[in-house]
Amino acid sequence: MSMKSIINRVANEISTVLSMVNEEEAIALSKELQKAKRIFISGEGRSGLMGKAIAMRLMHGGYHVYVTGETITPSIEDGDLLVAISGSGSTGSMLQFASKAKEIGAKLFLVTTNRESKIAAISDGILVIPAATKYRLREEPKTIQPLGNQFDQSVHLLLDAVIIATIQGDNHESANAKMTMRHANLE
Repeated sequence: MSMKSIINRVANEISTVLSMVNEEEAIALSKELQKAKRIFISGEGRSGLMGKAIAMRLMHGGYHVYVTGETITPSIEDGDLLVAISGSGSTGSMLQFASKAKEIGAKLFLVTTNRESKIAAISDGILVIPAATKYRLREEPKTIQPLGNQFDQSVHLLLDAVIIATIQGDNHESANAKMTMRHANLE
């Protein structure tokens, strides 16, 4: 397979996955982001890396956002929102964080492939990304990519789109100018 055909195949896979996302679920996440006192993002491995990218954009958008596990992350409280990113929806540490957040009174929103997962069962909202995971379950789409690449790439693009809708509204130029002012200047 040529490099160009691999690039096109990956782009087509992600486009197909994103076209199957339930718009109402994405809108529900946007509304929860807007209502939250503070936002906490959590994910393991590459899902965690995607979460950090999302947290950065939310910060640029003026939101009070933290990534779980970082040294400057405070305690989660009632009125906060935990966005858990887990392809399986059952990652052990994510389940612990989710349970703790719910116990304290925070809202929980899960980004996952698995609507029937352990974390989904306790979530206030779920955004399902119908992508392949490392488990290659029968109901997952086919992919030429390894492990959970298709899920992670879809998470990044979909959550960027949710943030665009949440922050920018109809005034893209004004939102970009405000976000640019919050961009790192010690680089």
